[in-house]
Amino acid sequence: MQPAQRVLILGSTGSIGGNTLDVIARHPQRFEVFGLSGHRRLDVLLAQCRQWQPRFVAVPGREQAQQLRAALAPLALRTEVLEGDAALAELAAHPEVDAVMAAIVGAAGLAPCIAAARAGKRLLLANKEALVVGGALFMQALEQGGATLLPIDSEHSAIFQCLPEDRRRWAAHIDHIVLTASGGPFRQCDPATLAAVTPDEACAHPNWVMGRKISVDSATMMNKALEVIEARWLFDLPPERLRVVLHPQSIVHSMVVCRDASVLAQLGTPDMRVPIAYGLSFPERIESGAARLDFGTLAALSFEPVDERRFPGLQLAYDVLRAAEGTAAVLNAANEIAVESFLERRIAFTDIHTVNCRTLDDVVLPSTAPRALDDLLEIDRRARAIAARHARELG
Repeated sequence: MQPAQRVLILGSTGSIGGNTLDVIARHPQRFEVFGLSGHRRLDVLLAQCRQWQPRFVAVPGREQAQQLRAALAPLALRTEVLEGDAALAELAAHPEVDAVMAAIVGAAGLAPCIAAARAGKRLLLANKEALVVGGALFMQALEQGGATLLPIDSEHSAIFQCLPEDRRRWAAHIDHIVLTASGGPFRQCDPATLAAVTPDEACAHPNWVMGRKISVDSATMMNKALEVIEARWLFDLPPERLRVVLHPQSIVHSMVVCRDASVLAQLGTPDMRVPIAYGLSFPERIESGAARLDFGTLAALSFEPVDERRFPGLQLAYDVLRAAEGTAAVLNAANEIAVESFLERRIAFTDIHTVNCRTLDDVVLPSTAPRALDDLLEIDRRARAIAARHARELG
């Protein structure tokens, strides 16, 4: 029997992190939880430490670290508490880590993802922003480190599962890919009514259980815009070969249209444990815990074009892919600020798109493309400041 695969879960207190631990719990001989990281939900992180007894756990700041150390002390666990952004990158590159589940939301996950890539890890990428912001720099780190990149977003995992295992054959195989989108809670709403929607309404996804930020992104379809950018890098395709279609049932997770006009699709219940299990066990398949599709009761599979009036943010993906390198980092930063402002009820739902557009217009990129992580982080910092100003003006 092979030794257990040692897994680091970055963002273990979120929905992806929780689902990853659920899959691991089904295969105790196959996986070992080496490390965890969390942000705000210290109670959840503490409970995870009690159950899994990881070697390391990381939190953002000193106060959180002190609270966690005090709570862990009576338990006499071997768990060491680390703090700060540097700790995440340090753990991601740790020589004893075999696989890294990158589930931190937003650009904050970029540095540890690059560290894992350069260290040659099996990198399970649920943090789409690492590719959206990192782009060419992130792909270079993967190549330099010889890392194995496995997409965890259900759409990108679906495409990956439809393609030959030999990546060198992908270019000859694909005509274009089709990302499916549920349309979220507002798929049939009159666009004129969207300015009045509340955060709770925006987070009420009809099919998926997700965190609040990604739920809002799904409602605006900015989530799909970011996925288009991610797909450009994952599958090395130009924007015109990346397409999006609405599929309300969330059963077909995405499709590959081949050069011979055949279409390959991956289907399954809307449960993130499926792509997580595939990423953990690739190239094998293991029990995920997800329910099987019952084709005897499956009523219909329908598809619709995207209404640009209802979801204007999707076009921004194609705009930034044709713009200067670094523009995607601006869009991502603006959207993070805009969504946060909406969730805090400081701007309207439709103002998210306004903040994104105004920030893209106002950020002046350097004359040379970003060549290092610090270059990208500086673009991110400037874009956030400008986006915050626009959010204040709209509020």
